[in-house]
Amino acid sequence: MASGFREFQASVRRQDGTAIVELSGVMDGSAEQLLNSAYAEATSSPPERLLLNFADVDYINSTGIALIVSILAQARKAHMPLITAGLSEHYQEIFRITRLADFMSIYPDEAAALAAA
Repeated sequence: MASGFREFQASVRRQDGTAIVELSGVMDGSAEQLLNSAYAEATSSPPERLLLNFADVDYINSTGIALIVSILAQARKAHMPLITAGLSEHYQEIFRITRLADFMSIYPDEAAALAAA
């Protein structure tokens, strides 16, 4: 792993019907098990919506994007809105280019996402 980048971590908390998955570190292939575990925990008692908070994410590679697509597919299958917060301008642009932004709402930060929900 490149210096300055942290190992991926994911934790789940709930607020006002929203399951918030806090992501941090590097999202790459090594993130898959932790991300899937966090999704399973977040949806164990189905929330009204799922919020992926990227504010503490250092880097997302193409495999990380594929993992996000997988989470999006699972959420859509469960008819659960997926919203995101804290994406850098760079990753917001990548989400627009890859059309991920067509299937999830993107907010500048968690407070804005929760207020809109």
